[in-house]
Amino acid sequence: MNEKIRSFTDLICWQEGHKLVLLIYNITKNFPGTEIYSLIDQMRRCVVSVTSNIAEGFSRKTKKEKVQFYYMSLGSVTELQNQLLISRDLKYLTDNKFQSIAQQTVFVHKLINGLIKSIQNS
Repeated sequence: MNEKIRSFTDLICWQEGHKLVLLIYNITKNFPGTEIYSLIDQMRRCVVSVTSNIAEGFSRKTKKEKVQFYYMSLGSVTELQNQLLISRDLKYLTDNKFQSIAQQTVFVHKLINGLIKSIQNS
Protein backbone atom coordinates (compact mmCIF):
# COMPACT_ATOMS: atom_id res chain seq x y z
CA MET A 1 0.00 0.00 0.00
CA ASN A 2 2.01 2.94 -1.28
CA GLU A 3 -0.81 5.45 -1.52
CA LYS A 4 -0.14 8.70 0.30
CA ILE A 5 -2.26 9.43 3.33
CA ARG A 6 -3.98 12.73 2.58
CA SER A 7 -6.74 12.79 5.17
CA PHE A 8 -7.39 11.37 8.62
CA THR A 9 -10.00 9.15 6.96
CA ASP A 10 -7.14 7.39 5.14
CA LEU A 11 -5.73 6.18 8.48
CA ILE A 12 -6.65 2.56 9.18
CA CYS A 13 -6.95 3.35 12.90
CA TRP A 14 -9.58 6.00 12.10
CA GLN A 15 -11.44 3.60 9.76
CA GLU A 16 -11.53 0.86 12.38
CA GLY A 17 -12.41 3.41 15.06
CA HIS A 18 -15.32 4.56 12.89
CA LYS A 19 -16.57 0.97 12.73
CA LEU A 20 -16.42 0.96 16.52
CA VAL A 21 -18.48 4.19 16.65
CA LEU A 22 -21.18 2.59 14.53
CA LEU A 23 -21.16 -0.57 16.65
CA ILE A 24 -21.59 1.42 19.87
CA TYR A 25 -24.39 3.56 18.46
CA ASN A 26 -26.19 0.44 17.26
CA ILE A 27 -25.90 -1.55 20.47
CA THR A 28 -26.82 1.32 22.75
CA LYS A 29 -30.13 1.71 20.88
CA ASN A 30 -31.21 -1.44 22.75
CA PHE A 31 -30.15 -0.27 26.21
CA PRO A 32 -32.90 0.63 28.69
CA GLY A 33 -34.29 4.14 28.32
CA THR A 34 -33.24 4.87 31.89
CA GLU A 35 -29.62 4.85 30.66
CA ILE A 36 -30.11 7.59 28.04
CA TYR A 37 -28.43 10.29 30.13
CA SER A 38 -25.88 8.05 31.76
CA LEU A 39 -24.28 4.97 30.23
CA ILE A 40 -25.60 5.47 26.68
CA ASP A 41 -24.52 9.11 26.59
CA GLN A 42 -21.16 8.33 28.18
CA MET A 43 -20.38 5.47 25.78
CA ARG A 44 -21.35 7.48 22.72
CA ARG A 45 -19.33 10.55 23.73
CA CYS A 46 -16.40 8.33 24.59
CA VAL A 47 -16.34 6.40 21.30
CA VAL A 48 -16.76 9.57 19.25
CA SER A 49 -13.79 10.96 21.16
CA VAL A 50 -11.65 8.08 19.87
CA THR A 51 -12.03 9.08 16.23
CA SER A 52 -12.24 12.82 16.93
CA ASN A 53 -8.84 12.80 18.63
CA ILE A 54 -7.36 10.81 15.75
CA ALA A 55 -8.74 13.41 13.35
CA GLU A 56 -7.46 16.33 15.42
CA GLY A 57 -4.06 14.74 15.93
CA PHE A 58 -3.74 14.21 12.20
CA SER A 59 -4.03 17.95 11.56
CA ARG A 60 -1.40 18.92 14.14
CA LYS A 61 2.00 19.93 12.83
CA THR A 62 4.46 18.74 15.47
CA LYS A 63 5.13 15.14 16.45
CA LYS A 64 4.56 16.04 20.09
CA GLU A 65 1.10 17.46 19.41
CA LYS A 66 0.11 14.57 17.16
CA VAL A 67 1.17 11.99 19.72
CA GLN A 68 -0.64 13.87 22.51
CA PHE A 69 -3.96 13.60 20.66
CA TYR A 70 -3.37 9.97 19.75
CA TYR A 71 -2.71 9.21 23.42
CA MET A 72 -6.01 10.88 24.32
CA SER A 73 -7.65 8.59 21.77
CA LEU A 74 -6.06 5.59 23.50
CA GLY A 75 -7.46 6.79 26.81
CA SER A 76 -10.93 6.97 25.29
CA VAL A 77 -10.63 3.40 23.98
CA THR A 78 -9.68 2.21 27.47
CA GLU A 79 -12.56 4.16 29.01
CA LEU A 80 -14.93 2.52 26.51
CA GLN A 81 -13.59 -0.92 27.46
CA ASN A 82 -14.58 -0.19 31.05
CA GLN A 83 -18.06 0.92 30.00
CA LEU A 84 -18.48 -2.24 27.93
CA LEU A 85 -17.65 -4.35 30.99
CA ILE A 86 -20.29 -2.48 32.97
CA SER A 87 -22.81 -2.98 30.17
CA ARG A 88 -22.09 -6.70 30.05
CA ASP A 89 -22.33 -7.08 33.82
CA LEU A 90 -25.67 -5.23 33.85
CA LYS A 91 -26.84 -7.71 31.17
CA TYR A 92 -27.34 -4.96 28.57
CA LEU A 93 -25.03 -6.96 26.29
CA THR A 94 -24.86 -10.66 25.60
CA ASP A 95 -21.47 -12.29 26.07
CA ASN A 96 -21.16 -12.78 22.30
CA LYS A 97 -21.92 -9.14 21.53
CA PHE A 98 -19.56 -8.03 24.29
CA GLN A 99 -16.73 -10.24 22.93
CA SER A 100 -17.21 -8.96 19.40
CA ILE A 101 -17.08 -5.31 20.39
CA ALA A 102 -14.30 -5.85 22.93
CA GLN A 103 -12.17 -7.41 20.17
CA GLN A 104 -12.74 -4.32 18.02
CA THR A 105 -11.60 -2.08 20.89
CA VAL A 106 -8.40 -4.12 21.27
CA PHE A 107 -7.78 -3.90 17.51
CA VAL A 108 -8.29 -0.11 17.49
CA HIS A 109 -6.03 0.25 20.54
CA LYS A 110 -3.25 -1.68 18.79
CA LEU A 111 -3.61 0.38 15.62
CA ILE A 112 -3.38 3.67 17.51
CA ASN A 113 -0.34 2.38 19.41
CA GLY A 114 1.25 1.51 16.07
CA LEU A 115 0.53 5.00 14.75
CA ILE A 116 2.12 6.56 17.84
CA LYS A 117 5.23 4.40 17.48
CA SER A 118 5.56 5.20 13.78
CA ILE A 119 5.43 8.94 14.51
CA GLN A 120 7.89 8.69 17.39
CA ASN A 121 10.31 6.70 15.22
CA SER A 122 10.08 8.95 12.14
